[in-house]
Amino acid sequence: MSKADNMLSILWLLRSGKRVTAQQLADNLEIHVRTVYRCIDSLCASGAPIIADSGPNGGYRLLGEFVDSPLLFDNEEQKALVHASIFAREAGYPFTDALTRAVDKLKRYTNEEQLEWINRHSSGLAVIQTPTDSRELELLQRLEEAAARGESLHMDYAKGPELSPGNRVIDPYGIVHWKGIWYMVGFCRLRQEIRNFRVDRIVRLEATDTRFERPAVFSARDFLLRSLLPESLDAETLVMVRLHGHEHALNELCKHWLFGHALIERKQPGEALFKLGELSLKTYVPYFLLPYGRSLKILEPQMLINRMAEVSLEMFKHYEAMQIKIEDKKG
Repeated sequence: MSKADNMLSILWLLRSGKRVTAQQLADNLEIHVRTVYRCIDSLCASGAPIIADSGPNGGYRLLGEFVDSPLLFDNEEQKALVHASIFAREAGYPFTDALTRAVDKLKRYTNEEQLEWINRHSSGLAVIQTPTDSRELELLQRLEEAAARGESLHMDYAKGPELSPGNRVIDPYGIVHWKGIWYMVGFCRLRQEIRNFRVDRIVRLEATDTRFERPAVFSARDFLLRSLLPESLDAETLVMVRLHGHEHALNELCKHWLFGHALIERKQPGEALFKLGELSLKTYVPYFLLPYGRSLKILEPQMLINRMAEVSLEMFKHYEAMQIKIEDKKG
């Protein structure tokens, strides 16, 4: 048997709760006693609470609570773990290799019927996601570990593809995956405030000798959401937006990252009420609504209707100019 098989077998034998000597374990498994010692050392290193009692009645035993803990998963639990690994891998989870090894172990210790069942269910699930490159995976691993250990990092960060990276020291509080992009939320010692950074724009990370304590009550997820949707969460700038249209179009709009968080009420038939920042209505909201065309109708406010007319006219002029250039070249 492989070392992993021997280690699992030893755990099963120790689950009886009785003290078992190394020689008894070796005899049961038909392996050398030195192999038993090596396997027990590996089990202890991996966190298994094995206690060695000396004396005439001594031997190895497991801590009481661990004896009662389940070491096997039922079919539904196995399926859920495999499906979760698929989602995590496609999202660019930074510890994908370790996750793959864990799922491989899960499959290794199932019988043929269970393995076939798992494979049938895992082959029926797919996730479409922009792949995360190896460099970004390494950055995510470094950030997650620094956040867990409270280690500050030197960071070279480029705000845009054409901008030169700037250096700063950051205290990483956590990493967040949102809408296909990984973000790091942490305290920026250059700006002396908590900020969020896109991981794909990080050029370099380097360790420092500085340590930090993350605030006791802090959610990187909530902070990122508030920073990306500042106006929609600012009561002083909220404007009521009432839309009417086909139910399918409204359903799709409510899945949008901005409108989904700004939804106040869905009225039947075919009407929805949102609260959005005034500045956003003048900038990017009209462009979010353009793809829906005539399937949606703005009932209020008038300022959004006016802005949609302006944006539509700008788009018309843009493509009209392109069409004229193409016709001139043909002529």
